[in-house]
Amino acid sequence: MQRGRVVTKSRIIYPGIHILIGLTCLLGSFMPLFGQKQGPPFLDERFSPWADSVLATMSQEEKIAQLIMIPAYSNKDQVHVDSISNLVKKYGVGGIIFFQGGPVRQAHMINRFQQESKIPLMISLDGEWGLRMRLDSTVRYPYQMALGGIEEEELLYEMGVEVARQAKRAGIHVNFAPVVDINNNPGNPVIGFRSFGEDKENVTRKSLAYMKGMQDQGILASAKHFPGHGDTDVDSHYGLPVLHFSKQRLEEIELYPFRKLMDQGLGSVMVAHMQIPVFDETPNLASTLSKPIVTGLLKEEMGFEGLIFTDALNMQGVAKYYPPGVVDAKALLAGNDMMLNTMDVPATIREVKKVLEMGEISAEEIDRRVLKVLMAKAWLGLDDFKPVETEHLMADLTNSEAEFLSRKLTESSLTLLRNRDNLLPIKGLENVKMASLSLGTSEITDFQRGLERYNPMPHFTFPKSGNLDSLERLKQELSDYPLLFIGLHGLGIREGNNQYGISPEMVVLIRTLMEDHAVVISVFGNVYSLGKIPGLEKADGLIAAYQETPLTQDLASQMIFGGIGAKGKLPVAINSHFGLGDGLQTRAGFRMAYTQPEGVGINSSYLDGIDSLMDLAIRKKAIPGGQVLIAKEGKVFYHKAFGYHTYDSLQEVRLDDLYDLASVTKISTSLAAFMHLKGLNKFDENETLGTYLPAARGTNKKHLKYRDILTHQARLRAWIPFWMSTVRKNGRFKWFTMKSDSSRRFPIRVADNLYIHRNYNRKIYKEILTSPLNEEPGYVYSDLSFILAPRVIEAITGEDFYSYLERNLYKPLGAGTLTFNPYQEYPLDRIVPTEVDTAFRKQLLHGTVHDEGAAMLGGISGHAGLFGTSNDVAKLMHLYLYDGSYAKQQLIAPGVVHAYSKCVFCEDGNYRGMGFDRPNRPGDPNGNAAASAPVSSFGHSGFTGIYTWIDPESELVYVFLSNRVYPTRENRTIYQLNVRTNIMEEVYRAMEKTVK
Repeated sequence: MQRGRVVTKSRIIYPGIHILIGLTCLLGSFMPLFGQKQGPPFLDERFSPWADSVLATMSQEEKIAQLIMIPAYSNKDQVHVDSISNLVKKYGVGGIIFFQGGPVRQAHMINRFQQESKIPLMISLDGEWGLRMRLDSTVRYPYQMALGGIEEEELLYEMGVEVARQAKRAGIHVNFAPVVDINNNPGNPVIGFRSFGEDKENVTRKSLAYMKGMQDQGILASAKHFPGHGDTDVDSHYGLPVLHFSKQRLEEIELYPFRKLMDQGLGSVMVAHMQIPVFDETPNLASTLSKPIVTGLLKEEMGFEGLIFTDALNMQGVAKYYPPGVVDAKALLAGNDMMLNTMDVPATIREVKKVLEMGEISAEEIDRRVLKVLMAKAWLGLDDFKPVETEHLMADLTNSEAEFLSRKLTESSLTLLRNRDNLLPIKGLENVKMASLSLGTSEITDFQRGLERYNPMPHFTFPKSGNLDSLERLKQELSDYPLLFIGLHGLGIREGNNQYGISPEMVVLIRTLMEDHAVVISVFGNVYSLGKIPGLEKADGLIAAYQETPLTQDLASQMIFGGIGAKGKLPVAINSHFGLGDGLQTRAGFRMAYTQPEGVGINSSYLDGIDSLMDLAIRKKAIPGGQVLIAKEGKVFYHKAFGYHTYDSLQEVRLDDLYDLASVTKISTSLAAFMHLKGLNKFDENETLGTYLPAARGTNKKHLKYRDILTHQARLRAWIPFWMSTVRKNGRFKWFTMKSDSSRRFPIRVADNLYIHRNYNRKIYKEILTSPLNEEPGYVYSDLSFILAPRVIEAITGEDFYSYLERNLYKPLGAGTLTFNPYQEYPLDRIVPTEVDTAFRKQLLHGTVHDEGAAMLGGISGHAGLFGTSNDVAKLMHLYLYDGSYAKQQLIAPGVVHAYSKCVFCEDGNYRGMGFDRPNRPGDPNGNAAASAPVSSFGHSGFTGIYTWIDPESELVYVFLSNRVYPTRENRTIYQLNVRTNIMEEVYRAMEKTVK
């Protein structure tokens, strides 16, 4: 039987009720929210035959039991499981509501109970923000308050569809969602963050989209908590709230979303435990047990024909006044169809039989209720029940599409409330010192790690227990940083008695810091907590994230630096400073964003081959580990670390580890500086080496043109083994070259316990300048000109080589890990070692450059010596991808990168650009680039196992970092496996599958 598809309208006879039916569309054509009026989807004549046939076989006790839904937990012991089983077998209850547990164990329980049940059970769950509300290891969607801040209702429809898919896969039929309560009481102790907000129209639109998404996919939605729990100050779990409102007020506000959803085919309603004197003045009588409310208001006046569930009957709003069994019978008499959380099944059956015998309810009325439940079961597919397939259940529930939907929803909800002078996204990284501070925790947070991706900064914390003394110390430590990013963490989900966990010291610290610093505050918690920090409206930047998850912290950090834009709107008014609908907008794409493959239109599963290739490379010992980063259109969609620093498997590779970039140094330092100078008219590739380097003017290198030098056809020798001239025949170093201890004459560190003479660099430069040129012209890849490049750049600029790069490129990019001699700044456990050098330095090279020549120059050269992370290399590559522009800064003049990355001498058989490598055999899987990489693509590789490539046509940036030379450079397995280019080919295949 097909379900969830459009059918023709039909008027059918259902015991005493005339229903107009019209089902909604499938996902793919999101219909206007307020369309033609529809009835509950299960009240269709198609479902009557099965329901009638089942009803005819049932005893009176079985009919009563069919209206009972009992609680179950999949995280309890076997005694609990067996007790539920006994109730199912002995009494034939109609359904089960599951609470905390795990999906697989719950599925096994469902299968057992369904097998034991004479009539298939209706399985339900509270999944307001998805199955994760009750089931661990599943996808978590934002709280409804956060969803209320989203402008696009289509996203909530998608969420409804996806939640329904997951529910069906897990054997669940009813989701007690959406919450349609209008939270117009900020002090509400039970709803609050569970509501879409305080505006009835917004709440209705969001609820309707969520409802339609679920019901279009065959899962029964349930609007709650009728007639509206949003303006209460008592939690009905612990007491009975009283609503002293007029009928007009209730009609205009609380009942509004219920009516709208009912008009559009709402399948079920959950009735709340509240006393509402305007409808029923009976003392201490909850609405759940009130016939005037359930039957009079909901069924007769409002005409609701769907299923009516009570709220949990073990809640103190009703349980403190009536014992189990009695409360259930009263709920049934009030007009409810299913009694939720019945705590004593036999007592309930006895009590209902009593009221039947007393004539308080008729057998015909019981039949009508049971028939409605059975028709709903038929619509849910229980007329053809199939067990839950537990194989691959977890993978099916947590697929990448579901996770990406959560990301989209979260991103769209983040609300920017202050942005003084358009501070966000942060601009001009080179001009300001910044730091981060996490309040409410003593641990570095995901928020701070997210900020670190964009720019290096110190990170501070201030726990909830922090006192005034620690506050003063922290203020002093922060005094040198004009710009601060503050995250509020560990906030209570409800206000309670402690202001959401915001301590007086935290308030004092925030207010004090705002006086002396530019402060951007991100609040990871209940949005109402914004009103608990006096002066918060004076923040230079303020982001409401609604809740604290790794994802909200990730995305907030991206918003601050412009990876994503701000779109959300406040769904509630906080105070006079933060009003309903407030929310500023910023544009995305200012800097690199971090997303999933789905964020660039690629299914994550299409990239499984990359993981396999890396696993193969590690298994075959081509590399101990590595980092892989791939970005498309400025979005990093794949960024993973694999393996270990070395084969002893002691130190796992992390994404913030630094690798020796080897020859990628050429395009990251020398070439970068040349291109920058080109834009300033201080460098011209048509000029000669002698033009820029005075020391070359009396040598055979004087007339070498840079166009030839950068394309490696200037007749320069490939390399010179400088280190060999430092060693005697007996293997010892010559006395005037190296020493094991540093001194005034030997201050330059080559490796651990190895220092070179302070003037030895002169010998290296002289040897290059006096070396003979190759007799034959043509392409010969050479390091020599790049070794001279720092001297050339210093001669042009009068500035230290690295200082020039840092000031003009690395700092504006936020690429702080691009550095020489990383041992000076970073702990060794963040620096991946390279080779065990048995010839020259006689040690494991860890923190010092692998290349011998660069090492003899003190670790700083233009051909090798740079270290960095894949993330920071990618920033520089994006600068090249976008022709010298990044974060709206034109760091290299327009057209320069484009010109230098083009093939210059293709007609002569030289495929290289000026400094950049290009495909040497386009289309050949054994070439230096992926077979599918276009001729226009460019990049470079490095001897230590490094590779980076740019495809301007597909807007791809690819960075591969490894230490394939560990423990020896003789290991060439990485080349035999073609790991680096094959990984990029996997991306092209994934893109091709996506297009198809």
